[in-house]
Amino acid sequence: MAAEADIREELRRLRARVPQLTGALAAGPDGLVLARDTPGVDPAAVAELTAAAHGLAGKLADAAGQGEVRELLVRGVHGYVAAYTAGRAALLTLLAEDGVSVGRLHLEGRRAAARIGELLDTAPPVPAEPAPKPAAKPAATRARTPRTARPKPVTPRTAAARTATPTTPETPAAPTAGRTTES
Repeated sequence: MAAEADIREELRRLRARVPQLTGALAAGPDGLVLARDTPGVDPAAVAELTAAAHGLAGKLADAAGQGEVRELLVRGVHGYVAAYTAGRAALLTLLAEDGVSVGRLHLEGRRAAARIGELLDTAPPVPAEPAPKPAAKPAATRARTPRTARPKPVTPRTAAARTATPTTPETPAAPTAGRTTES
């Protein structure tokens, strides 16, 4: 993917512009890492948690009437985690030391997020590879279920036959044509 190399280069330049950055990564909204420069940190875990935090921040912003989330900042004892929306479908996550200028972090983070968003939004879609066909399995033999007899529609002729005396092996049924019924 050509965009991945460009994103990695943007992350490298960002870290050069803000020396207090300790890591940077770009990920999809589902937490899938697109590119990273995060020594000493599990990028998959950070990306997944950033995506989850961004989702919760979106709900908070919506409930507070503040509109769509653009960025998220968390300050810990040892530094900052900043996340910025990058284009239509990505997040830029920055890790910084406690002594970083938050204003500079936001300025450079927003610029980098805009550039990464442009790279991703204008990148040609990667053609999906056709799914490999599964190995042919022998056809499973199915036990046939016997059909059940459907009830025949009732007509005057069948109604008379159903009400007639049932046949038994000892007394065969007489033909109904000349038969009379005694009362």
